[in-house]
Amino acid sequence: MKEFNKLIKIMKRLRNPVNGCPWDREQTPDSLKEYILEEAYELVEAIEMDSAESQKEELGDLLLQIVFLSRIHREKNHFSERDVINTICKKLILRHPHVFADVTVRSADQVKQNWEKIKKKEKKRKSILSEYPDHMPALITAKRIGEQASNVGFDWQEPLAALEKVEEELAELKKELKKGRKERIFEELGDILFAAANVARLARINPEFALRSANKKFVARFHYIEEQLKKQGKDIDKTSLDEMEELWQESKKKLLSNK
Repeated sequence: MKEFNKLIKIMKRLRNPVNGCPWDREQTPDSLKEYILEEAYELVEAIEMDSAESQKEELGDLLLQIVFLSRIHREKNHFSERDVINTICKKLILRHPHVFADVTVRSADQVKQNWEKIKKKEKKRKSILSEYPDHMPALITAKRIGEQASNVGFDWQEPLAALEKVEEELAELKKELKKGRKERIFEELGDILFAAANVARLARINPEFALRSANKKFVARFHYIEEQLKKQGKDIDKTSLDEMEELWQESKKKLLSNK
């Protein structure tokens, strides 16, 4: 595609050691990590906004990072942009034998199970579970671990069954909070979050996105409290918890009615 080739040529020009861009020439795979993450998160936000125009722009920004990193490796004779594309093409064909070969599947869940089996064989893993990057959000990791374990039948049958595990872990946390044992509190909190991530998975909800939504909701309600206190000429530092709670409840009604 000529447009893609044009982008590759632009990046080559920017990286030119003689007359390219000083900033682009200085970049390394390590320095690009933060931009790759930033662009990925901005694309997710554009998807949540349901804005096709924003998604088009953010997809371009993310594609730039892929071409940028590929160019750096090409300069070091590691691999080229063409190699990157060929690699993903081969992977897609191998992991979709129900499309490109004679394997039969009856559901999307079967496709996922086959994908994991093929992936395990390709990577010569000893375990069903993948080794996840340390930088990957913990809630997403918990969801993926649950999915992979589920592929071999190690799972709750439905969300309510998983919720019972959350309640069990909550009871254990209460005991440890009363005892004040910090290490055990740390462990029990982790168990609760892991169990909650699996409730979300079984309910077909992404726990990371659910938590992000809850964060935004909290911020919006807290901003309402600040705005109302400012209108009343009150200092939030000198406002009682009861007053703030009253405004909190008011914000829930106001913001809900504005949806």
